[in-house]
Amino acid sequence: MIDAVLGNLREYWMVHSLLLLYTVMLAHHAWAGKKETKDLADYYVGGRNMGGWVIGLSFFATYASTNSFVGFSGRTYAWGVPWMLFIPMAVAFSVFSWLVVAPRLRSFTAEMDSLTVPDFIGFRFGSTPARIFAALIVIAASFFYMTAVFKGIGNLVEVFLEIPYKISIVIVFFVVMTYTMIGGFISVVKTDAVQGGVMMLAAVLLFFGTVNAAGGLGAFSEVRSQSGGEELFTWGGGVAIPVLIGTMVAGLIKFAVEPRQLSRFFALEGDKATRTAMWVSSLTFAGVFSLLIPVGLYARKIFPSGIEDTDLVIPNLLSEVFGQGTSAFLLVAMVAAAMSSLDSVLLVMASTTERDIVSILKPGRSETQEMFWTKGWVALFAFVTMLISLNPPGGIVELTAFSGALYGACFFPALVLGLHWKRGNGQAVIASFITGIVVLLTWGFVPGSEIVHQIFPAMALSTGIYVWLSYVGEDAASEQVVALMKAADG
Repeated sequence: MIDAVLGNLREYWMVHSLLLLYTVMLAHHAWAGKKETKDLADYYVGGRNMGGWVIGLSFFATYASTNSFVGFSGRTYAWGVPWMLFIPMAVAFSVFSWLVVAPRLRSFTAEMDSLTVPDFIGFRFGSTPARIFAALIVIAASFFYMTAVFKGIGNLVEVFLEIPYKISIVIVFFVVMTYTMIGGFISVVKTDAVQGGVMMLAAVLLFFGTVNAAGGLGAFSEVRSQSGGEELFTWGGGVAIPVLIGTMVAGLIKFAVEPRQLSRFFALEGDKATRTAMWVSSLTFAGVFSLLIPVGLYARKIFPSGIEDTDLVIPNLLSEVFGQGTSAFLLVAMVAAAMSSLDSVLLVMASTTERDIVSILKPGRSETQEMFWTKGWVALFAFVTMLISLNPPGGIVELTAFSGALYGACFFPALVLGLHWKRGNGQAVIASFITGIVVLLTWGFVPGSEIVHQIFPAMALSTGIYVWLSYVGEDAASEQVVALMKAADG
């Protein structure tokens, strides 16, 4: 056993050296975050005084995880050119979230002293049951997403470093749990900003390295002449168009409804920072995804067939195409991508559990006690996700899409309409939650459902229920909510 470990260290010394440097950076940011964290608002949302550049990069980095490098890049291998529509759609959803959601959510939550998405929903609609229900949805959806990220990084480390998948998962658990638990939001955002820069460089290296290995930019069209290549250039050839669009929407609606993304809006210091962050994140998404998404198609030239699990396309590129130095950097960059998502999701799960469930059941505790237990939830949820990830229930894109679909179906009406429309009440919110969940879980039993992704009927019906019950039911908007909306409308 010891000989095997020493042999691995000698063979992959460059990767282990870079990972050690990366771990030192995480430790530094964790310690810095701990020193700057004075109260619960600091630990949850950075004290609401963070600038546009760092939040914009964090917004990008917390989304662009191994799901993007491994799952989204690899999916073009099977779905072809139509999957490249993901690039403009990512930019469109980013701009939508910054223009439609961010300004109002930032100002509303500051005035309401809201620190999580569920407590905003509870305060906005005057409903504790809606707040608790929203918290449970956050916890459930987060497990699906974190499992996808764990699977991505486990596949990478197993293929490239020859470290067994399950051992890789355990190592990731210990690292991400420790620095998230210690440093909180400030540590997470500072690390995200660095990781965002690393991921941009990694996207450039991955794209041009793969293109060169495939024979140049012209290899793009040569794939068409390969066996099964024609369908990759045809709409509906690799996958039905409604499923394609639905998968994209389910993955990208998170920009506007997922708590780990929305927590960045809570932390902004003002309107100027909001505008800066919008440009930084949206342009970064455009640049990075324009490089990442085509990689899978060029990989089809390198590996004409034989890779059935598209989650393994990028790991195989790293192990068989790139030189040791480049592969080492790319692997570390993808580890960074995973960490930048896992830390955010863990913090959201822990803060939501403590603030929106436990503090309601056990009121009157001090901030010190709440901080202590929030850190405990970080450790617990990281451990549970590690156990699930040892035998994951699905592929990366599928798990990511289901997580996004759950957030979109449940939170879109309460968040987007709740920020712009005065009407609404707790009953409408809870009914929309239930409707969205039921449709997501039962859509597969509807005849012909395979040609329409469940995100569309789930969001449509949950929104319809919300609007209807808001019209016929009591208007729960408080004087504070009405005043905030009037101020936002100018």
